[in-house]
This record gives sequence, C-alpha cells and structure tokens, in this order.
Amino acid sequence: MFKNCEFSGKAQLLDAKNISKNYEGVCALLNVNLTIESGQIFGLIGPNGAGKTTFFNLATGMDTASSGEIFFRGDKITRKKPFQITKMGISRTFQNIRLFNETTVLHNAMIGHHCKTGCGIIHAVFRTSKLKKEEAVIRERARETLSFVGLIDFQDQLARSLPYGEQRRLEIARALCTEPELLLLDEPTAGMNPQETKGLMDLIERIRDAGKTILLIEHDMRVIMGICDRVAVLNYGEKIAEGTPAEIQKDQRVIEAYLGVEEE
Repeated sequence: MFKNCEFSGKAQLLDAKNISKNYEGVCALLNVNLTIESGQIFGLIGPNGAGKTTFFNLATGMDTASSGEIFFRGDKITRKKPFQITKMGISRTFQNIRLFNETTVLHNAMIGHHCKTGCGIIHAVFRTSKLKKEEAVIRERARETLSFVGLIDFQDQLARSLPYGEQRRLEIARALCTEPELLLLDEPTAGMNPQETKGLMDLIERIRDAGKTILLIEHDMRVIMGICDRVAVLNYGEKIAEGTPAEIQKDQRVIEAYLGVEEE
C-alpha cells in the first residue's frame, strides 16, 4: 500500500472556493478559500468554534455547504455522499475516537479496505472463491498498514484494550486503509503526553513521505510549527491568515485571535 508511492508534483489536490456554511442563522464559515497542493502537510488552526471541524465535515460529505464549491483533483465534490468522497480518495479521523471497540485491531483496519471491494451481495451470501481471495488480500493489506503505524503486535487484541495513544494510531490506520490521497486528521494528538505526541508527529511525516497529502487540525502549536508546510487560520468562520509556520507565528491578526486585544 505504501510502497512505490511517488509525489506527482505540486498539483492542486483540494480547492475550496468561497465556502460558507450557516446553521439556523449562525455563520460557521464565511467565504473561505483554501487550496492544498499534493505532498503537503497543511495545518488548519484557530480558536474553539472557528469553523475548523465544519470545514472537515464539508470536505468529507458529512455536511453540505450553504454556498461555494469544493473540488478534489478538479472534480466537484461539494454535494457528494461520504462514501463517494471516500472512494475518490479522501479519508478522515475524528476528534473523538470512533473505533469498533468490540472487534480486533486487525478487523478495525480491514473495515477501512471494504470501501474498495468489488464483490457484491451474491458473493457474500455464497462465500465464493472470489470473495475469499479478496478477503485474503484485504487482510494482508491491513496487516501492512498496521505494521506501518506500529500496531502489528496488537492485531489480535480488541480495540478497546489498546492504550489511548495506540487507539489514535489505529484510527489513523483505518483511515489509511481506504487508500486515500488526502488524509484529514482532526486533532490527532489531543490528550497525548509529549512522548506520544512526538511519536505521532514522526508518523504523520512518514505518511507524507509515503505519498499522502495531509490536512491537519491541531491545537498544539508545537505540532503545527514542527511538521506543517503551510498553515491557514480561521477565526469566527473566516480565514484571517495563511502562510508558512514562521509567517503565521508573526501575523498580528493571528496573535490577536488567540490572545485578544486590550480595550482602550
């Protein structure tokens, strides 16, 4: 799955144009423009309630924009269903871990691969040789992914038995098993200690080096400044800044959004 992956240059992968989202009169996003090039680790930051997860939900089909369009590899995805967007090559994790706790680590990973299966209901009912061959391939690919994220030794354990940091890695593994070009990570280091955080930063960089593009929501600025190529900042649903981590650190609008402005 991760072998022989090469970057296809700095082509636009995800392009959001004038995206707005309103919820019963509340504006969650307003005319947001965002372009992510292939091969990047792109950070999306901002105070709580800035609209970051809303953008993730729109990009993955879990919600629909009130206006504007989102394109993936030039194809419009704004109103496609989540399973369609997943098949096109976008996958995500969630801020709150969502694993199948009563199944094994291996089966959690295998579930991700099932969006790529070709066998239909007839093959499943009669357990045909084609289905069994396909399942064997899925099992092996899932093992390769678990090995990549450092979980192969846990493959037979129930997901709920994993320590918190390993559960985070398993959710990333399951997302990788959909074979995405673009991986969306929603606060992957939340709740981790410094050692776990450093390990996950290393994993994210290895995922990028293996040919994936990553869009990352993260509150830990050490993570954002340590691994991101570019960063965009949302505040009250609007994009107020975009640039390299060094540029963002010095941007007065970003400083004011996080720290506030003293009233005269």
